[in-house]
Amino acid sequence: MLVLVAPGQGAQTPGFLTPWLDLPGAADRVAVWSDAIGLDLVHYGTQADADAIRDTAVAQPLLVAAGILSAQALGDLAPGAVAGHSVGEFTAASFAGVLDDTAALTLVRKRGLAMAAAAAVTETGMSALLGGDPEVSVAHLEKLGLTPANVNGAGQIVAAGTLEQLAALAEDKPEGVRKVVALKVAGAFHTQHMAPAVDVLAKAAADLTPADPAITYVSNKDGQAVATGAEVLDRLVGQVANPVRWDLCMETFKELGVTALLEVCPGGTLTGLAKRALPGVRTLALKTPDDLDAARELIAEHAQA
Repeated sequence: MLVLVAPGQGAQTPGFLTPWLDLPGAADRVAVWSDAIGLDLVHYGTQADADAIRDTAVAQPLLVAAGILSAQALGDLAPGAVAGHSVGEFTAASFAGVLDDTAALTLVRKRGLAMAAAAAVTETGMSALLGGDPEVSVAHLEKLGLTPANVNGAGQIVAAGTLEQLAALAEDKPEGVRKVVALKVAGAFHTQHMAPAVDVLAKAAADLTPADPAITYVSNKDGQAVATGAEVLDRLVGQVANPVRWDLCMETFKELGVTALLEVCPGGTLTGLAKRALPGVRTLALKTPDDLDAARELIAEHAQA
């Protein structure tokens, strides 16, 4: 069985959208999306520097647009399940037919703006802990006043909080943690610092009529499959201020009998986690259109398995 997954914020790099816009119809499609959400996705995906695309209000719709565009480049897809990490859940919601492309991008644009506004209240950020025992690390984070905002599995936890708290973490790592790496994000996402954004997103979501997922949709709130569009939308709203449990998503993939995992553009992060946590599962990340042929082969071998 093939699982299609979408990465979250921090996966973006300057110019990563450039080669994808050379595909037939891609530039026109992205231009239409740009007009719909009031953001020049072509500029930010091709010309903007790292600081510009680190902006939460820019990074989130840019990542979702790239994920949708790269998946559409594959043609007809028949994955057994879909899932997304953090903002990647909006990409997954589009894959599953819960929201159409424009609705997903419009809502995620509002999410990005609201989270950027919430992040501006206090200087906050996120750092990844590499290695160590999860229980020991979580207890240590709580002692420092930090939140385990992403529990990613494969020995990785992401801490979120104020810059002062993160500086203290860098000086005082939990026992067994090899390294603390600051992430390319502009706020303490999936924590109480994002509570104001939840209200904004809830109001925006109230205007939408989601469809039920056409494909098994695995939620990063708890790794459970969600059967209704209404619940998917509720979870998209609530996850802004709640931790991401990607470890539980991967446990569900195992239970579903996953044999291959394909990560859409800008892929790499989730395939890296899967290589460590899902031994024996084939993985492939869509980085550029050069990866499309290999992805199609993977789909042909595993989509119906």
